Amino acid sequence: MGKALIIGAGGVGSVVAHKCVQNSDVFEEIMIASRTKAKCDALKEKLDGGKTIIHTAQVDADNVDELVELINSFKPDVVINVALPYQDLTIMEACLATGVHYLDTANYEPPETAKFEYKWQWAYKEKFEKAGITAVLGCGFDPGVTGVFTAYALKHHFDEIHYIDILDCNAGDHGLPFATNFNPEINIREITSNGRYWKEGKWIETKPLEYKREYNFPEVGPKDIYLLYHEELESLAKNVKGLKQIRFWMTFSEKYLTHLRVLQNVGMTSIEPIEFEGKKIVPLQFLKAVLPDPGSLGPRTKGKTNIGCIFRGIKDGKEKTYYLYNVCDHEECYREVGSQAVSYTTGVPAMIGASLIIKGIWRRPGVWNVEEFDPDPFMEELNKWGLPWKESFDPELLDLDLENSEVK
Repeated sequence: MGKALIIGAGGVGSVVAHKCVQNSDVFEEIMIASRTKAKCDALKEKLDGGKTIIHTAQVDADNVDELVELINSFKPDVVINVALPYQDLTIMEACLATGVHYLDTANYEPPETAKFEYKWQWAYKEKFEKAGITAVLGCGFDPGVTGVFTAYALKHHFDEIHYIDILDCNAGDHGLPFATNFNPEINIREITSNGRYWKEGKWIETKPLEYKREYNFPEVGPKDIYLLYHEELESLAKNVKGLKQIRFWMTFSEKYLTHLRVLQNVGMTSIEPIEFEGKKIVPLQFLKAVLPDPGSLGPRTKGKTNIGCIFRGIKDGKEKTYYLYNVCDHEECYREVGSQAVSYTTGVPAMIGASLIIKGIWRRPGVWNVEEFDPDPFMEELNKWGLPWKESFDPELLDLDLENSEVK
C-alpha cells in the first residue's frame, strides 16, 4: 500500500520499524535512516525475512539538502521523524521541499534553551496547506495517545470537558542506581524545568516538582506523582473548547530524585557550555554520554507503565468523570520487539499515525495535533497493535485547586 521513511534508529525508531514490518499490508517498504548507518543495518538484519522490503541509509537530520536528496531517492509516502526534537524543523523543511507527509512524536526544541513549545512548528501550517501535505505533530503516547483519548472522550462521553489530568506512571525497575528511560538529555531538561499548568485561560508556573500527590494506579498500585509541564497541555488547552484546567503528572521514585538533585547541585544538568581542557562542553551532554543508553535497559526492566487521562465535565446537563488509560508490561514489550515499554508506548502510536496517513484517513493539508483528527480509527488500531485501552467511570480524583491546598 505504501512506503515510509523512518528517521532515527534509537529505541523508538526500533519499535516503529518492528511495528511497520508487522503491519506489512500497509507498509510494503520502509527505509531506516540515521546518522549511524550501522544501527540501521543491525535493525534491518533483525527484521528481514517478512513481506516488508527494508532499506537503510546514512543521513544527517540537521542537513536539509541531505534529507531532500534521501527523500527524493526513496520517494516515501510519509516521513516518520523519531530523531531528536532539535531536528524537527529541518525534517519538516525537507518534507515541504519534496511534497511528502510528515509525522513526529515530540515538538521542536531549540538546542540552547529548554523550551517545549509548538509555536515553531505551528508556524508551518500555511506552508503545508499550500503544498497540499499533512504534518501530524506529537504522535507518540504523551503527547499523542493522550490527545486521541481526549478527542475520543469528547466525541463519545461528554458534551463539554472542563478538567483534564494526564497521569504518566512508569513503575518499571531496571535495577541500576540511576538511568533515564528515554534520551537522558531531553528527559532531564524536562524534569528540571519549571512546571506549568493551564487554568481559566492562563498559564500558572510552578517550581520544578513543587506539587506532589500519591495516586493509586490500576494494575500498578500507589505511586508518588509530581506536576510538571508537558507539551500536549499547550495544544489541548487551545483545541478543547470549554476547558477550564489541564495538568500533567508523572511518577518519580525518591531514589531517582535524590540522584537528580545531586547532579543538579554539582552542575551536571546545566545546558550552559563550559570550558574544559581547551574545549567547550555542555555538562548535560557529557552526563548523557556517561549514563546508560536507554536502549540497553530493555532486557533488565521489569514492571508496568500506566498512562492515561482523567476527564471531568458535563454530559446531558450532568457532571461526569471518565478515566481512559493503557497499561503496558516492560517484559512483554521486550519479548515482542526487544525494547522496554517507554519506547514501545511511543513507537506503536507513531506507526499507527503513519498508517492512517498512508490510508488517507488522517490526511488534511496543514499542520495538526492528533486531537484534531477523528479518534475512532486510531483507538481501534491501539487495540490491534499492542496498546489496548481501558476505561473507568469512577476513578480516584485529584484535588482541583492546587494554589489553595495545604499539601504541596
